[in-house]
Amino acid sequence: MSLLIVGSVAFDTVETPFGKIDNALGGSAVYFSLAAANFTKPSLVAVVGSDFTAKHHNALKRKGIDLSGLQKTKGQTFRWGGRYGFDVNNRETLFTHLNVFQNFQPELLPHHREKKYVFLGNIHPALQLQVLKQIKKTELVGLDTMNYWIEKNRPELLEVLSQADVFVINDSEARELAKEHNLQKAAKKILEMMGYPLAETGKFARNKTLIIKRGEYGLLMFRLPFSGKKIKGKNLQTFHLPGYPLEDVLDPTGAGDSFAGGLMGYLAKTENLSWDNLKKAAVYGSAAASFCVEKMGTKKLEEVKAFDIKRRFKEFKNLTHFAV
Repeated sequence: MSLLIVGSVAFDTVETPFGKIDNALGGSAVYFSLAAANFTKPSLVAVVGSDFTAKHHNALKRKGIDLSGLQKTKGQTFRWGGRYGFDVNNRETLFTHLNVFQNFQPELLPHHREKKYVFLGNIHPALQLQVLKQIKKTELVGLDTMNYWIEKNRPELLEVLSQADVFVINDSEARELAKEHNLQKAAKKILEMMGYPLAETGKFARNKTLIIKRGEYGLLMFRLPFSGKKIKGKNLQTFHLPGYPLEDVLDPTGAGDSFAGGLMGYLAKTENLSWDNLKKAAVYGSAAASFCVEKMGTKKLEEVKAFDIKRRFKEFKNLTHFAV
């Protein structure tokens, strides 16, 4: 099943202790789409400026990404600059120039409105709601956000959060949103914000799933299964996945978006939203993210193939398996 992603396309300038890139292809929707393309055909909805060239277009088209929703308008493409030290879990933002992204209004084409699997990238919550209003019927809505929207647009964020099935954020965002330091307690509060799954919609029960990214330390995934009952310890499903051990982490930019792309791409391919399959999807997403960081920018994701990710999935299994 195909997959719709609405997010940002950008040109990134990134400095790490291991290299630097200037005005390289980036943005949440780009990293997401490149990872998801190893499992399904993602349709990308975003805006770019007149400086977005055929070279950039072809880098995405070669991976089989549907670019019919890529709006091109007069002006400069969104630009972001950041610097990492040896602790790659922390970064310094050097500049953010929204440019044409400042006036982005996502307009879905007829075939986009038919998509059942949708991921709302890190954009203004009002725009995320605007996207959902244009889609006829979904089976899975994924959501991303950031600290800025948590601080500045909390009411709108909570509204779109109540319509999401899978929410992907990092640990600092989870703590800020829930106002809880302990991630287990934070997870319960956020799942309550997402709402209790009280009824089946279409083919699947709309279970609520929260994934908290922890950088090089992996992730925590929590699910409140269909029951209509308030959260208790016994009915909150939990999964912990460590980070994949890498010798070379050159550029962590886009790793979280790559994870979300692999996760949603695998779910769209398999059309299976069981807890066991969600865990597999999380491992595939982590495998995609582990490739992302091995080169600067999107270079590695442009090169990687589906069989590479499948091989690393098996390595993840060997890494985490133990006999009982």
